[in-house]
Amino acid sequence: MEDVTLINSIGIIPNLAVIIMSEHHIYKKIEMVGSSKNSIEDAIENALAECKKSINNMDWFEVIETRGHIVNGAVGHYQVTLKIGFKIESS
Repeated sequence: MEDVTLINSIGIIPNLAVIIMSEHHIYKKIEMVGSSKNSIEDAIENALAECKKSINNMDWFEVIETRGHIVNGAVGHYQVTLKIGFKIESS
């Protein structure tokens, strides 16, 4: 962070903290399938929890597909395919 002075139409604001970010970030997306006997939300949480064990800097996910496994005419498992985006550490 860097302290700067901001001059705008209201006047001067001294020592305003500004975060200077890199001009770009590089991201990668992976595809994972989570499952749960309980719910679609639990399937998403299960996929994210497993990814967290080996993937750093996860930023977002997209639900690509929702499906399920049927057992004796009822839901056996909910299955959710996710694309999970994460920032490459050096970017």
